[in-house]
Order: sequence, then structure tokens, then C-alpha cells
Amino acid sequence: MVLHRIKEQIDSLVLTSPQNVVTDLGMIRIFDPPLVGVASVEDALWDKFKEADVVGPQHMSPQEWLVGAKSVISYFIPFTLPVRSANRCEGETATEWLYGRYEGEMFNNVLRRFIVDIVEKAGGQALAPSCDNGFRVVDLRSNWSERHVAFVAGLGTFGLSRSMVTNVGSAGRLGSVIVTFEFEPTQRPYEQFEEYCNKCGACIPRCPALAIDENGKDNALCKKYINETLLRHTPRYGCGKCQTGIPCEESNPTRPF
Repeated sequence: MVLHRIKEQIDSLVLTSPQNVVTDLGMIRIFDPPLVGVASVEDALWDKFKEADVVGPQHMSPQEWLVGAKSVISYFIPFTLPVRSANRCEGETATEWLYGRYEGEMFNNVLRRFIVDIVEKAGGQALAPSCDNGFRVVDLRSNWSERHVAFVAGLGTFGLSRSMVTNVGSAGRLGSVIVTFEFEPTQRPYEQFEEYCNKCGACIPRCPALAIDENGKDNALCKKYINETLLRHTPRYGCGKCQTGIPCEESNPTRPF
């Protein structure tokens, strides 16, 4: 199986699927085609993630999720301009962003399962941990972190807000699928945890929960704000202010071009 053929099919799904469109808001497409990277299951970072000050011992390695795993396909699907630009406003989260975060994650699960189906039809095995019954989040820590997986797969690094900063920005969603096919790993063009963050601090005043400072983000404050402020008014959740209206919204601010 050739990875670029999977990428072509993913792009086609993103551009043509009605599940990637919000009909309530005038047929706005939620996501643009994704960045795709590959991580080897032999990468030393999987063991690193089990350390208490990284993700934690509950974080499972690819082989613990899928016996015979060889590679992990990771992707970042950026929000389209209508979704991003609407949420650059001050105050309440834009309706477009709430749809993008809620219905967008439904489509993200469609995409995960789509990749699983491609691999299985080609004779391999595949598993998307975030869609698996074994996926858990306890005390804001999961047993499979899409952001850390993306870091291994060369897609980007963490920002001050703990969003992933990729070469097409931080405003988007992440997904991954573990496969038994062996693909060439994507070379990481970075070494440091926050290498793509220029520490401009623009995300700090954007946070309505005051959860971000020069040392990083308080996830508990972020969750409290969303639960107490947003979920009271709508089943759709999310904020995204720290991912919009900032230099890394749609690009990597540390790149020279």
C-alpha cells in the first residue's frame, strides 16, 4: 500500500463529503484537506510519553492498542476560512466555530473510520484509538493523545496554548490511525516541544477563561469555562479563541516564508 494513495482518498473525502458541510449556515465546508504524517511504532518517544510529567503511564503505545502495529498515520485537518474568521471576534464563541468543533469532530470520526476501511480493504489491520471502546480520558489525561501523536509524526509542535502549531496553523483538529502496514516515517523538522511557537503571547489575552499565561495553559480552568459558560446554552461545545486571531492561526510563525 502506498501512502500517497491514502492521502488522495482522504483529500477527496474532505472536499466532497456532505458530512463536512454545515447546511444550517449556508453550506459552509468545515475542513480543508489535511496534512498527513507517519510515525514509526519503534520511535523512542512512545516510551517518553508514559512519563508522569509528559502524558502519563496510562498512555498506551501503538502496539498496546494493536498487535502487529508497524506505523501510525496522523493528520491535521485545518478549519476553513469561514470557520476561522468568524471566531476572530471578541466575546462569545462564533456559531461557525461551535459547529466546526461539534459537527466537525463527528466528521473527524468519519475520517478516522474511512482510513481504517482503506487499510482493511488493502489486506491490513487498522485501529483508531479515539474511536475505540478502550479510549479513556481521566483527570484531563487520555490514554491516546492525538497532539502527542502528531508531534511524533512530524506534523507540528505545541504552542503556549498547548494547541498544535503546524505549517498550516493551529486552528483545526487532529486524528490518527494505527496500522499494520509499514510506511516510511515522516522526518521531524524540529527537536523541541514548542519549537514552532514564537512566544508572542497573542493567545494569552484571547483566552476568556484566563487559562493561559507565559508558562502555558491551565487545562482545568479551560474546561471549567467551557462547562459552566458554554454548555449551559448549547449542546455544541468549544471555544477556540486561542487558535484564532493570532499569528499561528493559519501558518507556522517561525517559518521564514
